[in-house]
Amino acid sequence: MMNNSYLIKNAHAILTGLSGTAARSSATDIRIQNGKISEVGQLTELENEQVVNAKDCVIYPAWVNTHHHLFQSLLKGEPQGLNQNLSAWLATTPYRFRGAFDETTFRIAVRIGLIELLRSGCATVADHHYLYWPKMSFDGAAILFDEAEKLGMRFVLCRGGATLTRGLESDLPQALRPEKFDDYMADIERLVHLYHQSEGNSFRKIVMAPTSTLHSMTPEQFRERAKIARRLGIGMHSHLSETVDYLDAAKAKFNMTPVQYCAENDWVGNDVWFAHLVKLLPDEIQILGQTKTGVAHCPQSNARLGSGIADLVSLEKAGMTISIGVDGAASNEAADMLSETHAAWLLQRARKGMLAKPQYEGGMFEGGADAASIEDIIRWGTVGGAKVLGLDQVGTIEIGQQADLVLYRLDDPRYLGLQDMAIGPIASGGRAYIKAMFVAGKMVVENDQIPDVDMMELASQAKQSVKLLQQRSMQMAKIA
Repeated sequence: MMNNSYLIKNAHAILTGLSGTAARSSATDIRIQNGKISEVGQLTELENEQVVNAKDCVIYPAWVNTHHHLFQSLLKGEPQGLNQNLSAWLATTPYRFRGAFDETTFRIAVRIGLIELLRSGCATVADHHYLYWPKMSFDGAAILFDEAEKLGMRFVLCRGGATLTRGLESDLPQALRPEKFDDYMADIERLVHLYHQSEGNSFRKIVMAPTSTLHSMTPEQFRERAKIARRLGIGMHSHLSETVDYLDAAKAKFNMTPVQYCAENDWVGNDVWFAHLVKLLPDEIQILGQTKTGVAHCPQSNARLGSGIADLVSLEKAGMTISIGVDGAASNEAADMLSETHAAWLLQRARKGMLAKPQYEGGMFEGGADAASIEDIIRWGTVGGAKVLGLDQVGTIEIGQQADLVLYRLDDPRYLGLQDMAIGPIASGGRAYIKAMFVAGKMVVENDQIPDVDMMELASQAKQSVKLLQQRSMQMAKIA
């Protein structure tokens, strides 16, 4: 926690992450003391206070990204998987390359992904990390927490992995072999002991997150993981219902729907959130809503893979907590929160427009233009995410909350001409210039620059790592 005192002055607009009329503040100034927001209003400078001039800037709560795969930052636009649907893409891209990663390439991928997120105004990242196999040569968790700490970001490790595979273990390469259940659980205990913080302003959390709900473990193991997670006081996360294949697989394997299967095994509740939830039946939505289960909506990845568009309006109306996740860069070549929220805003409207029965009236067609407001998107991408991650002191601009906020300066031609500048970072898309960004009161971005980050060196490392991964994947293919 920082002892620095800042006064942010003269903001053009402040959007708070709250609901209704409270979504926009009438204030122009924000005071930060001891890592928290201490005052909001029209404020006078105090002695020994650093002033940040926010003239022509709009201020948002810093984004909370609830689903990512950071290792995929070096797999953007991978040609063989570029035009594939989910199942084929999984085999073609992330699974084909996973064994090519070593400690160095993994660290570079993580660094690229976190910096890309930070430069979009994202302060909190939940990474669904599933690069685990027996006898690994590096500790991915340690690298993830280390890189996030260097950038001053909050980090949630969703510890993925599988104890079951659909292939024959003896025929699989080492990187695709499953872990043993006891080894997985021992590592969860280790990670909780080393890293987990339970407070609502935590910088580090551990989550129980098997890679797949239907395929990564037996039903007995699935149920046992829920029991252990609740004993340890950690959250639970996984992928669910991204495509119709989930419905077919759950029926074939368990004679029930995917959500029914999760409910039968204690994988619903306000300590659980699932990525995607694109293909849901009405009864499934009711179960998820009644249990206050959360969702990480990943619109760009779902569009890129041809999976569809999750119905956030219906999910929230049913009682679910909505959040936004970037997903892996191998299925989302712009893996940042501004691109993601821009897509979420547009695609919710497109979805409603496709489903609505057009009614010609007064020269206009009724469609989906009111499906989601900019204020809805901000709420989902900030306080919604904080809620599913158990960070109740994060996500809104209010007195007493953690000072996680970002000042966007909208002077690029993309934003010129806006009659309501407050909506610019989402509605106009692009990457807005960050005048300043704070995490727990610490300035982590200043004048669009991240301290101690050499972008040219990072670009060089990325190019070298991409070539190395391509060479290794080809070598492994020849061996296979």
